[in-house]
Amino acid sequence: MIKRYYHNLNKYLTKNKVLVIYGPRQVGKTTLLKEFLSHTKLKYKLDSGDNIRTQQILSSQDFAQIKEYAAGYELLAIDEAQRIPKVGMGLKIIVDQIPGIFVIATGSSSFELSGQIGEPLTGRKRTLTLFPLSQTELADLYNPYELRQNLSDFLVFGSYPDVITAKSKKEKIVNLEELVNSYLFKDILEMERIRNAKILLDLLRLLAFQVGNEVSLSEIGQKIGIDYKTVARYLDLLEKSFIIFNLRGFSRNLRKEVTKKSKYYFYDNGIRNTIISNFNNIEFRDDVGKLWENFLVIERVKVQAYKGIFTNNYFWRAWDKKEIDWIEEREGKLYGFEFKFSKEKVTFPKDFIEAYPSCNLDIINQKNYLPFIGC
Repeated sequence: MIKRYYHNLNKYLTKNKVLVIYGPRQVGKTTLLKEFLSHTKLKYKLDSGDNIRTQQILSSQDFAQIKEYAAGYELLAIDEAQRIPKVGMGLKIIVDQIPGIFVIATGSSSFELSGQIGEPLTGRKRTLTLFPLSQTELADLYNPYELRQNLSDFLVFGSYPDVITAKSKKEKIVNLEELVNSYLFKDILEMERIRNAKILLDLLRLLAFQVGNEVSLSEIGQKIGIDYKTVARYLDLLEKSFIIFNLRGFSRNLRKEVTKKSKYYFYDNGIRNTIISNFNNIEFRDDVGKLWENFLVIERVKVQAYKGIFTNNYFWRAWDKKEIDWIEEREGKLYGFEFKFSKEKVTFPKDFIEAYPSCNLDIINQKNYLPFIGC
C-alpha cells in the first residue's frame, strides 16, 4: 500500500471540530480513513452516508436523536458524507453538543458544489484535500532514479491509485476509461441536474487540446453550441469537481501585460489523455510539451497543498505573446518558472525582467524537476 501524505490523521484532529477530507472521486479517501481507523486507539464509530438510517438521523436536526446516535464514542467517522442531506447541520449539532468528540467526514467534491458543509461548520472544521497520488507520495515507493525512469508513464497515464497499481498498460487504460465514464461527472450531474454529459465532455476535449494556452470562453461556446455564460458556469463546476485547475494571468497593471484570459490544466494527465483517447508513448506524440507543463503545474499544486506553501499562482503574458509559464507570489516575493521538457536554452522576456527585477527566475526541465515538485 502506498502511504498517503495525510496517513497520520491524528495530526489534524481537534476535539469538537470536524476534519473534512474531500477531493475527486476514486483518489483513496475511504482507504485513507479505514487505514487510520485500523491503528487508532480511540473508541470509534464508522458509518457511511449510503446508510439510509444514518441519512435520516443526521439530517433530522433532532438534537436528542443525534446525540444518542453518537453517544459513548470518542471518534465519529462518516464516509461518503456528501450523500446525507444537510449533513453540515447534523455534524454541527454533534460537535456543539458532545464535549470532547472527534469527527471525521469524507466526501467528494459535491461538498463544494452543494455548499452544505461550509456555512454550518464555519469555525468548526478543518479541511484536507486529497488528490491523485503525488510524486512526493510516490517517492516512498520509488527512488529518484526510478521516478525519472517512470516519468513517461506518469505523463501518459497520470497517478490515480488504481492506475498506478495496475499491472499492465491495458489495465491502466481500462481503469482510466472507467474513471471517465462512471465517476468524472457524477457530482456535477447529481448536484446540478445537468442532463447532457456530452457537452461537458466536448468542453473538456477542447480544453485538453489547449493545455498551456489561454482560453477564450466565446470561442469555446461557439464550437460546442452554448453561450459564454454557460461555458463559464460549466468551467466553474469542473473546477469545483477537481477535474480542471484554473490559472489566471499576473499583472501589476503594466500596459504590455495581458490578464483577462485564463489557462486550464487537468488535475490528472491520465484523465486528460483519456478524454482525447491518446495513450501513445511520449516519443510518438506531438503534445509532450503540454503533458510536461500539465504534470508540473498539478504536482506543484499538490505540494503546495500538502506542505502548506501559501502562495498565489499565475502565468504571465505580454501583448507580443512572450510568456512565463508559472509565477508564484509568496511572502512578498516573486518566483518565475519556465517549463521545458528538453534542455533547450531559454531567454526570459526582457519586459518582465525590467518590470520585476527582484523576481527569481528558473527553468524546470527533466534534469532538475524533482525538487520543484517536492521530491
